[in-house]
Amino acid sequence: MVGKLVDRAQWSGASDDAGVWRGEIEGRHLGANVSVIFVHTDKPGGGPRLHRHPYAETFIIRKGRALFTVGEDRFEASAGQIITCPANVAHKFENLGPGTLEQIDIHEASQFSTEWLE
Repeated sequence: MVGKLVDRAQWSGASDDAGVWRGEIEGRHLGANVSVIFVHTDKPGGGPRLHRHPYAETFIIRKGRALFTVGEDRFEASAGQIITCPANVAHKFENLGPGTLEQIDIHEASQFSTEWLE
């Protein structure tokens, strides 16, 4: 087989709940040049602190609403929307609630590299 198949149980930080997509996988384990984080949070205000990466990141909102800060821009995003963040631009997001925020965060790198700014 040329491709690789990864079960959810192999994601780092994977949820035991079959209905919850939460966890992450680095592409280097798959021979890929992207890494992925599956975000699932029920906590209003939940999300990462301000940070940046030396590569671009794309966010796909699957469920819920989030407030994004990307550089000087702040905007609300909801299910079905896609947000991009260029390399080396500070960013963060938080669950606006009510309810669950689910998103898929695609890092354009074979492994995660994060500089935390707050």
